[in-house]
Amino acid sequence: MFGIGKGKGLVGLDIGSSAVKAVELKKRGDSYELVNFGLERLGQDTVVDGAVMDALSVSAAIERIFAENRIRTRNVATSVSGHAVIVKRITVSAANSQELDSAIPYEAQQHIPFDISDVNLSYQPLGESPSGQGTDVMLVAVKREKIINHTNVLSQANKTPVVVDYDGFAMFNAFEANYDVSPDNIVALLNIGASITNIVVGRGGIPLFTRDVSLGGNQYTDSLQKELDLSYEDAEKLKQGQEVGSITREQKIPHLRSVSEILMLEVQKTFDFFRQTATADNTQQIYLAGGSATIEGLAEQLKEEFRVPVEIIDPFRKVKVDPEKFDSAYLQDIAPCLCVAMGLALRSFD
Repeated sequence: MFGIGKGKGLVGLDIGSSAVKAVELKKRGDSYELVNFGLERLGQDTVVDGAVMDALSVSAAIERIFAENRIRTRNVATSVSGHAVIVKRITVSAANSQELDSAIPYEAQQHIPFDISDVNLSYQPLGESPSGQGTDVMLVAVKREKIINHTNVLSQANKTPVVVDYDGFAMFNAFEANYDVSPDNIVALLNIGASITNIVVGRGGIPLFTRDVSLGGNQYTDSLQKELDLSYEDAEKLKQGQEVGSITREQKIPHLRSVSEILMLEVQKTFDFFRQTATADNTQQIYLAGGSATIEGLAEQLKEEFRVPVEIIDPFRKVKVDPEKFDSAYLQDIAPCLCVAMGLALRSFD
């Protein structure tokens, strides 16, 4: 949503709390082909709640991804999320695009809990409001210090930030490029990262409601570490499905379920907020993305709780992938982690 130039020839670069991910695409006709991808793990507390705490470590990780995967493009699209990002659907009284452009700064002051001089604003018109009383707009505001925190790291890594988007919209772009969903169906997308979960509810290719929750994979790790008296490293392995010592599945599952139940409460809360702001039906399908999308039992719990189909997003479902160039098994394994980076890479073709 935030751009300082055209989106041509970009690498999608997702700086997450646990890893940096990169995706580069090219377009052939109406389809996309994977040119490059990479993932570099980050140490604990290198990025906290979306804020880069150790810029040197992150810039070094970015440089390694580009060097090891021979990515030559320096221009990148990146994204942000968390409490410094406000995304709101509003209705603005405006007869044309010029009036809309003039009205946005005033309208933003009514809806954003930050000083307007401290934020970068962007918006996307969504069409006439159902009431016919104006234009529905998706308004996005990000604290400037948040954007600077990201762009400074990119500059240190000798990369040029051309587009700064919102994590949830990037995930939505990746989903839209790979899935054919009925335009009448309301879908919920959950990007479950290490410390933040982005929830986006959309219909007909348009995100209608978004919410960021300070909950993710770290909470699963913390629970296993505390309840089973493990080191951080062993708790991470156990969370990811690896065997650790003599700990059984029966010992692990209750602690995973307890965190998933907290997440489901937040999802329910989001659906309740959505119904208050939109004249819409209930969500008909849930899609999962992010490094914690594959937590054991999570998809099944969501399916039981909300009584809708639940599926993990494959961001390369319709993308041509050369099996001679890429390790298909590895790509399939980390694909849920690459949804945001994939969505950002698509900004090359805006």
